Amino acid sequence: RRYPTVELRAETFNGAAHVAVPSDSAFLKALLFQLRLVDDHVFVEQRDSCSRINHSCVYSVATASGELWPVLAFHKSGLIYACVPLVEGAVEPRPPLLTVRGLSQGLALLLGIMDYISPSRKNEAEMNTKIGHLRNLLVQACPLGTPLNTNIRGLNSSFEDIQEMPVDKDQPAWRSSSYKGKPQVNVCITEKVKCMQYDQRDVVDTWQVYGAVNCKCDIEGSAPNVTLSLSLPTNAPPLQDIVVHHCVTSVDPAMLMSTSAEPLHDSVYNGPYKFPFIPPSDSFNLCYYTSQVPVPPILGCYQLIEEGSQIKITVNLKLHESIKNSFEYCEARIPFFNRGPIAQLEYKVSYGQLDLSREKSLLVWVIGQKFPKSLEVSLTGTVSFGTAGKEHPTDYVCTGNTAYVKLYFRIPDFTLTGCYVDQHSVQIFVPGKPKITASRELISSDYYIWNSKAPAPMVYKPLLD
Repeated sequence: RRYPTVELRAETFNGAAHVAVPSDSAFLKALLFQLRLVDDHVFVEQRDSCSRINHSCVYSVATASGELWPVLAFHKSGLIYACVPLVEGAVEPRPPLLTVRGLSQGLALLLGIMDYISPSRKNEAEMNTKIGHLRNLLVQACPLGTPLNTNIRGLNSSFEDIQEMPVDKDQPAWRSSSYKGKPQVNVCITEKVKCMQYDQRDVVDTWQVYGAVNCKCDIEGSAPNVTLSLSLPTNAPPLQDIVVHHCVTSVDPAMLMSTSAEPLHDSVYNGPYKFPFIPPSDSFNLCYYTSQVPVPPILGCYQLIEEGSQIKITVNLKLHESIKNSFEYCEARIPFFNRGPIAQLEYKVSYGQLDLSREKSLLVWVIGQKFPKSLEVSLTGTVSFGTAGKEHPTDYVCTGNTAYVKLYFRIPDFTLTGCYVDQHSVQIFVPGKPKITASRELISSDYYIWNSKAPAPMVYKPLLD
């Protein structure tokens, strides 16, 4: 897909130094060469010299009229995904990649296309059909060269709902199609908790909570108004670092100024967290937030001690009493790096089941859907290893006794901050009684418990005056 308006802007920014995008066939030939998918056995100074080592997916492609930069491209499952983002300024000297806004927009669009096409890559007929629809989808996703919706899979593949000119002059650009039917709103709050626990006096444990509020609003009208409120229990820590979707029409500025970079004080914004917005046609994340919660959901202690040819392990986990004791899944994975396969294993678990992976390099402790009444579980064991092979995991950080346990869990209908959507607070200014569905969940993300008998690779110490 070519956008003449975008190419004209690029020419305006660069003047005589502008390098035009060549024809499709010439561009493909140059890109295949740059990606080493043709003539890879031949050394070419322009492409293969040490000065041209590329550490990203951004390339400079040699064309008949000069070096075309930046070209964003990657090779995945037999397909090449590529685009030429606009640099809003001169490209010589080349600006830092982080300052080129078009790169992140182009990458999001390419990843959306990949997400749409890749599930069908094993079925050639289905994939060809999807690629045939792609041009129509790009009319909705990127009508004038700027991505408006990168969720390609959620768009309609026909032109039936695409309006050349909005019927209503107030219809925003992000509502690319209209809905007909009973109004309904689905809201899901997903919180992810990251954690680093050390069980050492001179090292401070750290944990962070990140929340996202996803919405899908099926509502008739060209520009329906919706207001959604997030609520917190009494004395709960406030939401911070709030980032809102561009469809939100107004918010209290104090809400956006509350940041986790500063200590909590009396002036911090405690709500109400109201979001009036005109929703896009497809699902979207209404807002993101963080919060400084007082405790992690699961406290742990891991001890690994090497004794001759054997190692002894002890793992203790305790579910905090404020956490809902109802999991969809909960398991602890204990990897053994830079060692051979587990040859002998003796263990005792107070609760759950211990499994050995097929490669015999990972212990999986399945705790299940509930902790016992005591809210505490423990594992002790002795492990010995055979001769290491190439297939066994290695890690340059986790050497010697430096090791960790990683927790995986999901708690449905629960958030660590206590944040929830009151269905009665959702206001939709359309005729008819809408159906409101609200859900929430807490998911672990990079939840590590390091061996307290060895130095951890990353240490978080308190800041001292």
